[in-house]
Amino acid sequence: MRNKTLTRFGNKVRAERLRQGISQERLGELAKVHRTYIGMIERSEKNITLSNIEKVAKALKIRMSDLVD
Repeated sequence: MRNKTLTRFGNKVRAERLRQGISQERLGELAKVHRTYIGMIERSEKNITLSNIEKVAKALKIRMSDLVD
């Protein structure tokens, strides 16, 4: 069973990425993480660290709190 918090977080990342019209690959480039890592976050397969939350938020040009709210 997947953690509900990870699922909500992954859904927020996916929704914002799609809203901005960018691919997982492009988000990975912007966040300086591998594109497969973005997919794993979106599918709630990774327990993302705070430093990577910061990278993803900066790449999406949003606040970290927007992803964890």
